Amino acid sequence: MFKYEDAFSRNIGWYTEEEQQQLRGKKVAIAGCGGVGGIHTLTMARTGIGKFSLADFDEYGIENFNRQIGATMSSVDRPKLNVINDMVLDVNPEAEIHQFAQGINDRNLDEFLYGVDLYIDSLDFFAIDARRSVFAACAERGIPAITAAPLGMGTAFLCFMPGQMTFEEYFGMGGVSETEQYLRFYLGLAPANLQSTYLVDPTRLDLNAKKGPSTIIGCTMSAGVAAAYAVKILLNRGELVCAPEGMHWDPYLNQMEKTSIPNGHKNDEFQAKLIAAKKAWGI
Repeated sequence: MFKYEDAFSRNIGWYTEEEQQQLRGKKVAIAGCGGVGGIHTLTMARTGIGKFSLADFDEYGIENFNRQIGATMSSVDRPKLNVINDMVLDVNPEAEIHQFAQGINDRNLDEFLYGVDLYIDSLDFFAIDARRSVFAACAERGIPAITAAPLGMGTAFLCFMPGQMTFEEYFGMGGVSETEQYLRFYLGLAPANLQSTYLVDPTRLDLNAKKGPSTIIGCTMSAGVAAAYAVKILLNRGELVCAPEGMHWDPYLNQMEKTSIPNGHKNDEFQAKLIAAKKAWGI
């Protein structure tokens, strides 16, 4: 017989019993249940989060096996949202899960973020329009929003807190082409660019085809970093590193760098890197 206190009792010590009950009452929104989103969700479930808004419109395929926690032979052609939903309920049968099987759009964004205490970005790298909409809505509603992106065998992390620099102020996506938005997101997300030093086949990164290489190592790293910050935010514990500052961990390189882009996209160094990137990609 399931009992919440028993299921998450080994968390106690890192959290107090009272804090564990606080996590039980928190609601986390996660858009995307694929590579990083699935493992974000399961990590939050094992942390003891009791309420979720989950969104995904895709199905599992065999090409997902290298990195997606819900991708198995038994889940091929099944909706990712349904698989992750079932996995969460296997961990915590009491969890409340609000599903958004059409993904995120302007019609359901209010419902997706209703009563949410934290948003964890798990959208595909190339889902720029949806990402901009969700982060803007979080800023308007005073919802903390974090992104821990898998890059190579590490993760790059950004935190956007209410009343501080917003996603748009940091990246400056408005009024530029879709391809330039990809470049701005990449350059702002990972200014340290640690992973590029061991990318053995750059041709596997194709902006036009909206495809790039990925690993379970980066996804797992991302989930741990996001969960640590989720706990700090939800329990109001500890110092936060927020945009325009960020962090990039890469265990393959034995490196961790704290990054900073003062003034966000208006920063001269950022603009110089953007000009060079646009020239390299012919835009």
